[in-house]
Order: sequence, then C-alpha cells, then structure tokens
Amino acid sequence: MDNTYQDYLERIAHLTTPAAHASKLKHIVESPKFVPTADGGREPVSFPGYSIITPPGAEDRANAEFYQVAADCQTRIAQRLGTNLFAAVPPKSFHLTLADLIWDSAYHEASLDPEFDGKLQHCIGEIFDRIQPSLSSPQSPQWQLSGLVVMPRAIAVTLNPSNEAAYDRIIALRRAVYQSPSLMQLGIDQQYNLTAHITLGYFGASDSPLDSQELAGFLDDCAEAAKTAAPPFSVTRAELRKFTDMTHYHREPDFPVLSL
Repeated sequence: MDNTYQDYLERIAHLTTPAAHASKLKHIVESPKFVPTADGGREPVSFPGYSIITPPGAEDRANAEFYQVAADCQTRIAQRLGTNLFAAVPPKSFHLTLADLIWDSAYHEASLDPEFDGKLQHCIGEIFDRIQPSLSSPQSPQWQLSGLVVMPRAIAVTLNPSNEAAYDRIIALRRAVYQSPSLMQLGIDQQYNLTAHITLGYFGASDSPLDSQELAGFLDDCAEAAKTAAPPFSVTRAELRKFTDMTHYHREPDFPVLSL
C-alpha cells in the first residue's frame, strides 16, 4: 500500500506547495481531538490507542535541535492563527509516527477484551524481535524536514528520507507490522500510506473567513525558514506507545523497542 521511494518524494513535493496549502485551507474542519476552554484556548479530549512512534520530543535527545526548529515554526503559526483556530501540540510530545495501530472507537471496542493490550504488546514484541537483525545498521535512517502540509484537521511538518535506503528501512518495518497475521487477528490493518510528518497543531474554529492565499504564502515562508534551519532527523528507535490523547504517549519499561 505504501508508495515507492520516488512516488513518495513526488507526493510530498505536491503536498507542500503554496498552491496545495491554499486549496486545503478552503476546506479545513475543526478537529474533535481538542475542545474549547473558558479562557479561549483548547485542550485535548480522550482519544486512546496505540502507535509505533519515535521517542517523544522530551525524551529524544538525538533530535533536540530538530525539534527546536519545529517548535519555532509552530510558534510562528500559533501567533498568526490564534489559540481558537490552532491548538498547538506541546513540543515535548512531538514525534514521528512510524505505524498507526488502533485508536478511538476501534480501541474502545477491542479493549472490551481485558487481554487485548497484552496480546497487542506481545505481537509487536515478536515482530520487533524477528526483524531486528535485518534492520540493524551502524547508521540510523536520516530524514530531512521538507516542508509543511495542511491536512483537513491539522498542520504538520513533513519529512523526506535522505536516501532510498532510509526509506526502505521504515517501509520494511511497516510491512512487517501490517502483514502480521497475529495483528490482523486483533483487527489491526493498514489505514494510511506513509506520510512522514510531525504534527504541530490541530484546527479549531475560525472567527472569520480565512484568506487562504495570504495564509498559504505565510505557511510557505515558515516552511522555507524551517527547512533551512533544521538538521537531519535521526530515526534511532521505534517504540510501541500507548496514548490517552494527542499530547500524552506512554510506555511501560517492558513495551517493545526496535533499534534502527
């Protein structure tokens, strides 16, 4: 289901243009993952599930400089859009999702089985153990900030692999996960193509119509500044994480980890 390396690069290039931003900004919708607060801001709502991600920003020392660039970009966007329209994600929870697993209503239904969490953790552990030898390398996959993408409910920075080998290693991980019969039996399958991104914030409600052309130009300026400043992003670990909302990603000491 995932793109070839060249198709991925072409798709990301299309998604990160000012024209794409302007088009998408005409159709943004309020994210249900955040709700208004009395002081005019927004706070996350319960949205539980599991993902395979890189360590969150607060724990990822290898990418501290990269995350600072992303946070600076986020600050510019938040100041431009305001707290009612843009619910900024705490930089300490910034991360790259390597494989979505299960979330929200699907997780609520699956977790009616009190053994579901344990089964999922065991399956991911077996997958990681099986593929670890083939994915080990002296050099972790390097990715590079390639722009901003406007999604229907969020804004994120996108990442491109530094070379085809870096891309192939992440795709190999995803294939091992999504082609696992054990995970399929748990109701987990692939929902999306890989679009490597780090979410900066989610859309709220707009008090007035947006000037999509002007805002698209502003976002492009932010993206260009971030691209110039950002060092490579090192994908050193893939971790199973349980999230309670879009700002908290937890792992127990025995949760599976894959070194990359």
